[in-house]
Amino acid sequence: MTTGKLRAFVATVILAGASVAYADTPGSDWMPKEQAIQKLGKQGYAKSYLKADDGHWEGEATKGGRIYELHVDPHSGEITKSEPKH
Repeated sequence: MTTGKLRAFVATVILAGASVAYADTPGSDWMPKEQAIQKLGKQGYAKSYLKADDGHWEGEATKGGRIYELHVDPHSGEITKSEPKH
């Protein structure tokens, strides 16, 4: 592999790693995690845990004695996925 190709390869790997790390970071225009958790509480969810993942808040919470996997829109706080865990 020539030096130029090696440099291009290394740069590509570094940029790919940077984009993956960014995907798991809350955006500057996202509602705070605490606010999203408060919205979940108003809908009957408790013991909520959220983290930034792939452009949304993702996590788990309990409701009615069951544990749910959740996705929450980071701008509106609306639940976009709510599935009971097995």
